[in-house]
Amino acid sequence: MNKRKYLSLASLIVLSFALITACKKNIPDERLSLGKDSQFTQLTYQPVLGRNTLFSDNFFVGSSSVPLDFKIVNMRRFTGEPAPELTEYFPVQVWKSAYDGTEKSIAEIEAKRKTENHQLFEIREHSGQFLMWNKANSNFVRAQPDSGYVFDVEVSNSGGRRFFKDMKLRPFKERPFEPSNLNSTTGQAITTGVFPSLISNIRGEKTGRFLSDVEVQFKKNNAPGNSLSFKFIDSLQQVIDPNKFAATDWVNVVHGFNMVKNSDSVKYEVAYPIPLASYPTKYTTTSGQQAKAIFRYNRQGFGNVQETGLIGMNFNIFEQGNWTIIFWFKTERPKFTNE
Repeated sequence: MNKRKYLSLASLIVLSFALITACKKNIPDERLSLGKDSQFTQLTYQPVLGRNTLFSDNFFVGSSSVPLDFKIVNMRRFTGEPAPELTEYFPVQVWKSAYDGTEKSIAEIEAKRKTENHQLFEIREHSGQFLMWNKANSNFVRAQPDSGYVFDVEVSNSGGRRFFKDMKLRPFKERPFEPSNLNSTTGQAITTGVFPSLISNIRGEKTGRFLSDVEVQFKKNNAPGNSLSFKFIDSLQQVIDPNKFAATDWVNVVHGFNMVKNSDSVKYEVAYPIPLASYPTKYTTTSGQQAKAIFRYNRQGFGNVQETGLIGMNFNIFEQGNWTIIFWFKTERPKFTNE
């Protein structure tokens, strides 16, 4: 009798387990949700051509489950025509290992980069961030005042998909350096130069007054190679010997190599862009967003007080080549001699 009870109980347990297992197999997989409140917070994108531009924090996830998948679809010109310049793939440089500012040669820098093929305007697959690559230029990509491009974005997960329609891409023409004296729409110069980021304790040779009327110009020549030179000129555009700025830390003015300094200028071999990455190093501003070049000299002022004259520039150069940054003292030469 007891044996039959035990057998019945065991059979009931086995049957219950089988039923539970069968039921679980028939329960559908849990699906991710795709919330109606998810949205792009920016609908028009206006990158500057000729530089890598990342648009981040531009998508509100809301109640959607992650990961989400993002894809640009139906990229077209504003007129409705196809836009092969933005759907085809082009070779671009990417970092395969991190740049940190300690590299000792151009070769060491280049060993950290490689070439990949990318569409010039793309969306990051799981973040929704947009990236315009620096290979895009106004020779073939439409820039303002043209109306540019229109595109859609597909956002999906296992819970479904949504389309965000008629987003806009309206690039600006190239500005090869910053700060820039070029009009953002026409690309034409609106002034002859820009102001230095820093000028302090520099007195005029004739008047002894502190100088402030200084202009900085960016010039490029078409000779082969990649270099950056710094030059100083006076009100008559006569060269000022850079050796006059004797307290300058010449080795660390810029992340460059094989420095050549003479009575005309100081020149470095460099890799572009400058700075190479948005990463703080001894060659950059605190944020790492711009390079920082400072020139200085010491002189004895009145009352045997030592004065340190400083002039500096925070800048970016996005276009490779041979560039010269010129500091033009427009009213008079700096006074380097002691009182």
